[in-house]
Amino acid sequence: MSLLSVLIFLPLCAALFVLLIPTVYKTIYKYIAVSISVIQLLLAAYMYASFDGKLPGVSALESYQFVEKLPWIRLELGSLGSLEVDYFVGVDGFSVLFLFLTALVMLIAVIASWKIDKQLKGFFSLLLLLNTAVMGVFVALDFFLFYVFYEVMLLPLYFLIGIWGGVRREYAAIKFFLYTLFGSVFMLLVMVGLYFSVTDPVTGNHTFNLLHMMDDKNYVDGALFSWIGNYQLFGISARLLGFIILFIAFAIKVPIVPLHTWLPDAHVEAPTPISIILAGILLKVGGYGIIRICYSIFPDIAFNGSWWIGLIGVVSIIYGALNALAQQDLKRLVVYSSVSHMGFVLLGLASLTPEGISGAMFQMISHGFLSAMLFFLVGVLYDRVHDRMIYNFRGLASIMPKYTAFVAIAFFASLGLPGFSAFIAEAFTIIGAFNAESVNGLLPRWMAIGGAVGILLSAAYFLWTLQRMFFGHTRLKGGSQWEAALTDVGRRETWALVPMVLLALLFGIMPSLVFDKINASVLSLIELVSRVNH
Repeated sequence: MSLLSVLIFLPLCAALFVLLIPTVYKTIYKYIAVSISVIQLLLAAYMYASFDGKLPGVSALESYQFVEKLPWIRLELGSLGSLEVDYFVGVDGFSVLFLFLTALVMLIAVIASWKIDKQLKGFFSLLLLLNTAVMGVFVALDFFLFYVFYEVMLLPLYFLIGIWGGVRREYAAIKFFLYTLFGSVFMLLVMVGLYFSVTDPVTGNHTFNLLHMMDDKNYVDGALFSWIGNYQLFGISARLLGFIILFIAFAIKVPIVPLHTWLPDAHVEAPTPISIILAGILLKVGGYGIIRICYSIFPDIAFNGSWWIGLIGVVSIIYGALNALAQQDLKRLVVYSSVSHMGFVLLGLASLTPEGISGAMFQMISHGFLSAMLFFLVGVLYDRVHDRMIYNFRGLASIMPKYTAFVAIAFFASLGLPGFSAFIAEAFTIIGAFNAESVNGLLPRWMAIGGAVGILLSAAYFLWTLQRMFFGHTRLKGGSQWEAALTDVGRRETWALVPMVLLALLFGIMPSLVFDKINASVLSLIELVSRVNH
């Protein structure tokens, strides 16, 4: 078993161990979870440090790192050959940073779970199972294996929201489940279509190998989906239909407007640790899937559909920002800010420029720990007085000075203040979108202007919220009772918040920590798209 497999399955082993420990020792569960999360973070940091950023990955197997490939399922199908599914995992520039992000956010989520006292065995075992599923998604190079990990994520999240959530938790959990299942069921159909369209050049059998699906011959001679012939549905070709279905499946996770309506309900009803995971990691699975599956397997469709993808990104940026501006619930404000900020990912990807795609990747990493920080801070306030309404608080700076400092840093970092990671991400995305018109003619420059308007709106809702809640004369809905309960951040909470503040500053001052790892993969993806479309 390689280091990568240890990283993936260590939480699963811990989950099984938690299930075996008698409930009388339930206080041990959280210590097991935090210990495994720390070990996992150290492993992910080691893999990041030893990763060679000069190797591109994407469609070239020889340039993937930490590769492990083992036969998993072999089934003879008679005249159709044999069904081949491999345990095939590896890391390139598009996945190595997500491993570190996942390990960090999972550790923060475990720390945020410290005061949960309901069915601890089930909670921590599901949390650890979710950890394994997310890690697997980011490294799977076999489509069947990717789909298995992708679906396994759904089950623990459904129960974590439905059992440990708020008053309307069942409604939020079912809505989340149905939205995600809708996308993944149709993804299964496309996966089967791809399987019967691609063969392994060595064995001659059909394969789920993602790298074989990216082979140039699938676009040059029309081999991909060739078994369908010239079949069209409503005038849409099979390749275009496959791209649209996969894009929608991943766009639900991003989420884009109008497929975002599950997100506010899920976040508001979910407990703080699950909100942290949803915003910090799960939304990134959607962006990663678009890069790894949609753009890499269907680069011709991605090129031709860039204008529409860019438009969806701009609409999400502005729509999310305007909704955040109108919110009175602090948690909903952060939710809609996530919708807005994830719109930059689509805008950057649509540009198909090195600056734009690098900015999109940087935005996913930056937003991962900044959104986790924001939801953690919302949870700190809610844990003390069980209220999140913005107008029920005023003058918190005089009561909770440390908490106010962390909130101010999180807000300024999220709105893209120079010196923080979000500034680098959004600046490169805007530059890429602006340059796209002259580089490849894919995006008009008004889309870059639309993205800039979104940045302006984000400054408006973050600064207005800061002014309303934290400054001025102290006024609390709960009066002196609330004032006594609103203690400042403790040691445990400080340990969770400080690493995210340092990362926001470190990536903002030294963006090469990200760009050096992803640059070769970004250029390789652009070369793949250019090669197919010219």
